[in-house]
Amino acid sequence: MAEEASRSRLGRGLAALIGDVGAESSVERPRGQRRLATDMLRPNARNPRRVFSNDELDELAASLRERGIIQPIVARPVRGSADAYEIIAGERRWRAAQRAGLHDVPVVIIEATDAEALQLAIIENVQRSDLNPLEEADGYRALIDEFGHSQDDVAKTVGKSRSHVANLLRLLKLPDPVKAHILSGKLSAGHARMLVGQPNAEKLADDIVARGLNVRQVEALARQASNVKTRAYHPRAHSRDAKSADTLALEKRLSDVLGLVVSIDHTEHGGTVSIRYRELDQLDDLLRRLEGKH
Repeated sequence: MAEEASRSRLGRGLAALIGDVGAESSVERPRGQRRLATDMLRPNARNPRRVFSNDELDELAASLRERGIIQPIVARPVRGSADAYEIIAGERRWRAAQRAGLHDVPVVIIEATDAEALQLAIIENVQRSDLNPLEEADGYRALIDEFGHSQDDVAKTVGKSRSHVANLLRLLKLPDPVKAHILSGKLSAGHARMLVGQPNAEKLADDIVARGLNVRQVEALARQASNVKTRAYHPRAHSRDAKSADTLALEKRLSDVLGLVVSIDHTEHGGTVSIRYRELDQLDDLLRRLEGKH
């Protein structure tokens, strides 16, 4: 019960945690806000955010020179040190403050375990859309591999669907050249999901970037390739040529309605309807449609 309460509070984000003074949790109440010298803070090696744009840091530094830091950095004490604190949330602000020449910054100090610190860092970044898909996926993988969370646990903690977590984790299987396109922002998570499991993922990724294809265009290409593959390797695929015009028309109507490839195989004793999907989000959408919730 205590673990569920802790996860619920963590999932509400740091702002809610800092303002909450009543409920019990393994994350202790904040010690209060204070100003600390910038050199007393150190980055968290487990911070899921790895990419910091120099242009964005310069813009933020310019703003900090004018207005200072409005939102405090959140940190925890470093074990064995009386004057060192590890940043949980706000590393970008800390980096920009150093560029701006600020000698001290507002800090809220909390007590948190390694697992809680990682969860809070992920939650805060995800809620602000600060992480790229691979950084978010790496954070989820750490929670699963190092702290024993299931995908359902992670989804509840960060306030996302299980399919969202599962789809992002699949991106970690992509080849490094494809990941490089994602990190550079040339490929979105939607693009990348279409490439998971593709034997020629690198070539497809290069083609998508070179041609500037959007996700819908990539989906259309993947559907086209899927149809070709099915016709070439599926023992029943060639029977499509013998399908009646009515059956083909019905396949098209269902495909248009569902947004997925539909195949109908009809015999004198009945038949089957096959629906192809590539990712869990598509399956979730299909279930909502069938339940009348879409």
